[in-house]
Amino acid sequence: MSVMTIAKSELILGGQKSGKSRRAELLARHWLDQSRDHRAVLVATAQPWDDEMRQRIARHQADRAGRVPGMATVEEPLALAQAIIQHSAGNTLVVVDCLTIWLTNLLMPAENLKGKEPAAQEGRAQAAMLLGAIQAAQGPVILVGNEIGLGVIPLGRETRAFVDALGRLNQDVAAICQRVTLMAAGLPLTLKDST
Repeated sequence: MSVMTIAKSELILGGQKSGKSRRAELLARHWLDQSRDHRAVLVATAQPWDDEMRQRIARHQADRAGRVPGMATVEEPLALAQAIIQHSAGNTLVVVDCLTIWLTNLLMPAENLKGKEPAAQEGRAQAAMLLGAIQAAQGPVILVGNEIGLGVIPLGRETRAFVDALGRLNQDVAAICQRVTLMAAGLPLTLKDST
């Protein structure tokens, strides 16, 4: 892996199991190792809707505790901009994992899926607030998200609308972040670095 440096803001994109979260954790651990005064907070967006998701969350928590024992965790499925502002400080690195699940929570909440349209307008307003929070953060912010636009065109209007919304969100976040990293097979590829 390349030399670890912490950008003021970094978007880490990739497919499933590409190493996105691990990369964010490595950066957080590096941040914590730089100074006894440094803090790290993970803002987790997943919600335990079913047994499989509960098990997945528990596995992530256990793995993260072993890799980055000094990182605190805050669960926030919806109010992401507020969570970034609340936990950001000059000595605190904030990791958001992940933007894709956060957008899913906003646009396609599990309890409202039947017969409802995605809340596109609310999603755009929340995305604008998120962009402002990233730019206003006092300390570094690392955001993890999925790149899902490399496959086939999905069937279903709602799914296509979600893929479009996530693509727009990824582009908007990438535009304001100092660094954008694409993960593939556990390897980072720097797409943008203006640090």
